[in-house]
Amino acid sequence: MKSISNVIICGLGAIGSIYAVKLQEAGFDGLRVLVDFKRFEKYSTQPICFNGKNYSFDYILNTDSSFVADLIIIATKNQGLASAVESIKNFVGDDTIILSLLNGISSEEYIEKFYPKKTLYSYFVGHTSTRCGLNISFDGVGKIVFGEKYNERYSSRVARVKEFFDSVGVEYEIPVDMQYSFWKKFLVNVGTNQASAILGGEYYLFQNSQRAMCFAKSLMQEAANIAQVYGVHNYQNLLPEAVDIINSMLAHTKSSMLQDVEAKRETEVDIFAGKVIELGKKFNIPTPYNTIAYEIIKALDEKAKL
Repeated sequence: MKSISNVIICGLGAIGSIYAVKLQEAGFDGLRVLVDFKRFEKYSTQPICFNGKNYSFDYILNTDSSFVADLIIIATKNQGLASAVESIKNFVGDDTIILSLLNGISSEEYIEKFYPKKTLYSYFVGHTSTRCGLNISFDGVGKIVFGEKYNERYSSRVARVKEFFDSVGVEYEIPVDMQYSFWKKFLVNVGTNQASAILGGEYYLFQNSQRAMCFAKSLMQEAANIAQVYGVHNYQNLLPEAVDIINSMLAHTKSSMLQDVEAKRETEVDIFAGKVIELGKKFNIPTPYNTIAYEIIKALDEKAKL
């Protein structure tokens, strides 16, 4: 089994920075952070500040052709996915594995269109990191969940990533039923990301307001209804387990979508409510709560541009 010795991280935001810092602190010298020339100039003069400490990385331009990655971690926003997929083309080899830590349930399918049989299911779960410009704070509670669709036995791809993460101290989980785990994370995002953006509340709100939690549950129930016809095993457990996750979050932290609204950044509503609405139409499942959430959050996006 070929060991992972060359790694590219694409996206140096709230999630990508966690793992760029983690690998650098572990002394791993095969890391490259992929940037375009504009970001290279920006980071060269204004390094990111992670938990109060400035970090500079070994940056690689998307025009470089001298580096083949064993592992590529994409950690952009969904709006940057198409650009990221184009940017990594020079670094994908025969044995490259791609992990997409983007929110939603669509990025892996999109990446596979361009790089077949390269992508594992994956996502980040943990306490929300907070980003303000180039300043990022994170309490260290988080892990990468990854794997094939089902993992009764580890494939060679899963085993390679597991061995690498063990060697550099990256916390991870490999669920037996990755599809179920994937949808559980999707429910959490559909619920609290969107409800928090609309209500302007931290996780504390959902942990202490029955009406706020009821709103989040209504959004999540529509996604769970779709999961049932989508063929997700044990779909009936998705909603209660998603609620448990919400109740475990740090009370006075904010979802990524609420942070986007407050910073007047474009939200990712298209991959949450937008995806629920799309699949609802496909399977003839009503999605009234997500339809309303979509319209409100799209209005917030427009408001941010005024």
